[in-house]
Amino acid sequence: MTKKIEGIIPVMITPFTESGQIDYPGLGRLVEWYIDNGSDALFAVCQSSEMQFLTLDERVALAAFVRQAAASHVPVIASGHVSESLDDQLAELTAIAATGVDGMVLVTNRLDAKQEGGSKFIDDLSWLLDRLPKQIPLGLYECPAPYRRLLTDDELTFCANTGRFVILKDVSCDLETVKRRVTLTRGTPLAIVNANAAIAFEAMKAGSRGFTGVFTNFHPDLYKWLMTEHAYHPALADELSVYLALSAMAEPMGYPKLAKLYHQRLGTFSCTDSRAVTFDIREKFWALDALLDKIVEGAEHYRTRIATVASYPAPISGTASSRSYR
Repeated sequence: MTKKIEGIIPVMITPFTESGQIDYPGLGRLVEWYIDNGSDALFAVCQSSEMQFLTLDERVALAAFVRQAAASHVPVIASGHVSESLDDQLAELTAIAATGVDGMVLVTNRLDAKQEGGSKFIDDLSWLLDRLPKQIPLGLYECPAPYRRLLTDDELTFCANTGRFVILKDVSCDLETVKRRVTLTRGTPLAIVNANAAIAFEAMKAGSRGFTGVFTNFHPDLYKWLMTEHAYHPALADELSVYLALSAMAEPMGYPKLAKLYHQRLGTFSCTDSRAVTFDIREKFWALDALLDKIVEGAEHYRTRIATVASYPAPISGTASSRSYR
């Protein structure tokens, strides 16, 4: 039976040791942290994981480790194809599929990698679909690097109608596009999951089946509460959504090293080194630690308020909630 891949899906960061290797003990603690803080699935080997800076052996080992560490708790999806040629991509994807992950995610900018246009995207995708293992559920990822390649409506409809795709990580950052995509994929296995914090709450209410933005590395539990409980406490949900959107504006300040600094402070792992961000983010972004303090303070403020109302739900007529917050 295919595991449901939706809800709060952190885009995982990759901790390294000071010698530059993947810090697997730290990664194991990170997986536990995601699960303990309400994550419904994990997206390993993505841009936040610095996949463009990992060897294929490292990408495969990373996916395999996360799958094993998550065990039966949550499903794990992984990407990891970064090459331009389809033959190389097929080798990368086949190796990722062999790790036993619950879903394999195709990066949209790798299909029609040279931006030829026309039918090239569907032609390249069809070539891969004919050769990839048929039993593994697939996803789509509008990864911003090396460039953001949004799906057209026709391409999205084609993917949805194959029946093989179960998730699109939507990076349109546009609420109307999310709404249109929800409509286009209705009745298919393909879930639209928004990745932009500014529209996260409105996108959830419009049919986005979760959230998979970068600040799932900071407070996935708050996004979980927003998703599952907003109908019971609409005023608090509106207020929380503003905090979540504003805190996520720190992303350009050296992410993913910014998230590593946060987890170093938590004690998840000790080293903040990044292959993607090699400069000193404290030197470049003044008062960065003070900003992180405020983000943490705001998160604790809303956790306290949530704990206060959690025992006193105020159901609104005609609404429902899974009440699965933890």
